[in-house]
Amino acid sequence: MNESDEEQLIAKSFKQKNWNEIKTRNSWMLFKIMAEFTNGFETMTKIGPCVSIFGSARLEAGTEYYKLTEEISYKLTKLGFGIITGGGPGVMEAGNKGAKAAGGKSIGLNIELPLETGSNPYVDHKLSMNFNYFFVRKVMFLKYSQGFIVMPGGFGTMDELFEALTLIQTKKTGRFPIILVGKKYWGGLLDWLRNSMLQENFIKEEDFNLFRLVDVADEAVGHIRAFYDKYSIKQNF
Repeated sequence: MNESDEEQLIAKSFKQKNWNEIKTRNSWMLFKIMAEFTNGFETMTKIGPCVSIFGSARLEAGTEYYKLTEEISYKLTKLGFGIITGGGPGVMEAGNKGAKAAGGKSIGLNIELPLETGSNPYVDHKLSMNFNYFFVRKVMFLKYSQGFIVMPGGFGTMDELFEALTLIQTKKTGRFPIILVGKKYWGGLLDWLRNSMLQENFIKEEDFNLFRLVDVADEAVGHIRAFYDKYSIKQNF
C-alpha cells in the first residue's frame, strides 16, 4: 500500500455519512460477517481434532525453519491430526506441505494481504476458505484447534500467539498445548516477559507454564502427543 492509498483510507474514515449510508453499510457488513462465520463453522466442525501452525509468510522454502515446520506437520499428521494454517506462503506453506505429504487433512484459512496472494498449492481444495475479516479467521483458528505450534514470525504471529495465551489464561478456552519453536528466536521475548511483565506483576510465574519452548520436531510433537495421551482424545484416524 503506497502513501496515497493510506491517505485515502484515513480520509475515508473521517468522511461524513448520513444515517441511510451508515445503516446500509453496517447491515451489509453484518451479513458478510455472518456468512463467513457460517461457512467456517460448517466446514470446520466436520474435520475433527487439529493443530494450528502459526508463523511468518516471509520464510523462504528450504530454510531451517521451513524444513522444521514441514517435519513437525508431517509427524503430527501421522499421529492423526489435521493441520490448520493461514493458507499462504512461508511457514503456512511448509505446514500444509507436511500435512499433504503425510496424507492428512491440510486446511487453509486464507486472507487477502499484500504478502499473501491466494492459497498455497498444498492446501486441500475442499478445506480452503477465504476471509475478509481477521477476527472471524482467528475465531476459526482458536475454536477448532486442540494445539498450537508457533514458529518464528512477525506481528501477525505475535497476535495469534497472545490471543491463544489470553484465552487460555482467562479460561475462555481449554488449556491446549502451545509450543514455541526456536529457542534462539523466542529467547529475547521470553526474557522481556520475565524481566518486564513479571517484574511489574502484570503476569504471574505460573503463566510461563502455558507454553513450552523447543528446538526440534520430536520435542514439539512429543508435547502434543503427551497431552492427548493424558486426556485420551481420539484423533482423525
